[in-house]
Amino acid sequence: MADEQTSTQGLLAVRVVTPDRILVDATADAVELPARSGYMEALYGAAPLLAELGAGEVRLHGGNSGNAKFFVASGFAEILPQRVTLLAETALKTDEIDPGAAKTELEAAQQDWNSAGDDAEKYSYAQGEIRTAEEKISAAADR
Repeated sequence: MADEQTSTQGLLAVRVVTPDRILVDATADAVELPARSGYMEALYGAAPLLAELGAGEVRLHGGNSGNAKFFVASGFAEILPQRVTLLAETALKTDEIDPGAAKTELEAAQQDWNSAGDDAEKYSYAQGEIRTAEEKISAAADR
């Protein structure tokens, strides 16, 4: 038990959860994540924070994570001094992303944006879908 505590001291426990699975349960020195207002990095000992997730790539550095990268969209990030938990509506390993399907999603979102007209709600929704598809395409290209 003491060896286990020593080996994880200074490392963040990282968990990425979707409604249907636990995608990641690992340790890391640092976690880069897409918050709604831009990218942020969580380090061991960080002050507690709750943030809304945006769409983009999460990168884990060090620990037993193997410098993993994956895509998330929509949800929340809970950052605590020793733990980061991402509760995501969508979370995919980069090799699970189908670039062709992501391009099709982008084209459909662009059509929605073009047909939104003066409807601010439709326009805003389409912008979010465009951003998500673009980030998914980018994450797939970074494999």
